[in-house]
Amino acid sequence: MPGPHALLRPALNALACGLLAGCSQAPTIAMFGAYFPGWLFCIAGGIVLALIAQALLARRPSLWLPPLPTFLTLATLFSCVFWLLFFKP
Repeated sequence: MPGPHALLRPALNALACGLLAGCSQAPTIAMFGAYFPGWLFCIAGGIVLALIAQALLARRPSLWLPPLPTFLTLATLFSCVFWLLFFKP
């Protein structure tokens, strides 16, 4: 019966292969002769949509939400949605 270390090496090799497979291509966008990482555009779009959504939520007096956590949560949510829509993994 093999010891616990006999299964450790193949498991680590599989984990390394899985992690390195994601590094095959960087999602960049050519703009004005330079390549920008795609996450910059996703964050910018997320911040803009979070500002709009927070302004719409602030107009409702019956619904009070703490501004900073609400903004950070909405910006993260919209940024991740943009990433999934435009840069599918």
